[in-house]
Amino acid sequence: MPQRAATIVGGGIGGLAAAIALHRRGWHVEVLERAPEFAEIGAGISLWPNALRALEALGLADAVRALGAVEAAGGVRDRRGRWLSRTDNAELARRFGHPLTVLHRADLLRALTQALPADSLRPGSEVSAVHDDGHRPVVAHGGGQSRPDLVIGADGLRSVVRRALWPDTAGPRYAGYTAWRMVTEPLPQPPAEGAATWGRGERFGYTALPGGRMYCFATASLPAGAASASSEYAELLRRFGSWPDPVPALLAAVPADAVLRHDLYDLPPLPSFVHGRTALLGDAAHAMTPNLGQGACQALEDAVTLAHCLDSTPDVTAALRSYDLLRRPRTQAITRRSARLGVLGQLSWPPAVLLRDTAARLTPTRATLRSMTPVLGWTAPDGPTATQSETH
Repeated sequence: MPQRAATIVGGGIGGLAAAIALHRRGWHVEVLERAPEFAEIGAGISLWPNALRALEALGLADAVRALGAVEAAGGVRDRRGRWLSRTDNAELARRFGHPLTVLHRADLLRALTQALPADSLRPGSEVSAVHDDGHRPVVAHGGGQSRPDLVIGADGLRSVVRRALWPDTAGPRYAGYTAWRMVTEPLPQPPAEGAATWGRGERFGYTALPGGRMYCFATASLPAGAASASSEYAELLRRFGSWPDPVPALLAAVPADAVLRHDLYDLPPLPSFVHGRTALLGDAAHAMTPNLGQGACQALEDAVTLAHCLDSTPDVTAALRSYDLLRRPRTQAITRRSARLGVLGQLSWPPAVLLRDTAARLTPTRATLRSMTPVLGWTAPDGPTATQSETH
């Protein structure tokens, strides 16, 4: 049987994971990345148990875990610093097989690129057009044209592939709040536990990275495109500089030029993730707000599931139909759940904030963990094969 070929548009976490999954199943893969190099900057990423099971299926869980940090516990605090809820990471691991692991996005991307042949990575390859009539897709890019058996659109929130083949679907919608992300310098005594502090229309969270650094993130309800009066670092100090410890100390350890700011969007539900021989995955298919920490986790699930479906039948179109049936209901439900949590987190009317905080304080930890089972309890459609084992 001739070797099948896949062109993956987008060299982020989901696209690289899909390339690895298919490469290890004998596909010829090329990953087209618009940027001049495969790189991520400036932020951490939370890998929940479901993401680590996806990485197990790719044979990369051990390598990725070694790059991350595992905190003893975490939770949610109110504006005065009082705990509203707490989660024991050991209990999370007991229930779902893995603890929550946090690492720098750049480290995860490096681990993924190193699992692929160098000649399959095509940086500086901007895609200008995609055509797919159900027979042989055509992808036009800076290096010419590709005519693979399969196209995977993994090119993010404002996907070129989605716009080309799903032209009549709604574009991204603004969630109503903006986000700042930053990484501190190494701290002599970093906080022992991570937390997200909920205020009125504002939130500030932090979690450990290796080497004594902390990944911090903040949100504020603002109109889309609103500009800070001064630098983003100065805006953070203005908004959060007097919040409960350890927030002021964390902000003091952030380099003033290392703050990233992005308005947050999600994607209205698509009628299908598949068009002919093209499939969308990750943010291109189901961009979601970061409230559940599931964006990259779901992209990893997508990649493993898509490869499994393609491995189950030589009929690419039938495999893609199976992928759509497996992934679309799940990811769209998680997108809705993340949006609802964001609405709660951004509440600003004092009576509503009081009600939210009281409800969170009265909810038993076991109930919170049980409610996360549909998200974190995912298992890969198939386990690692001999060529995908952790020893390779």
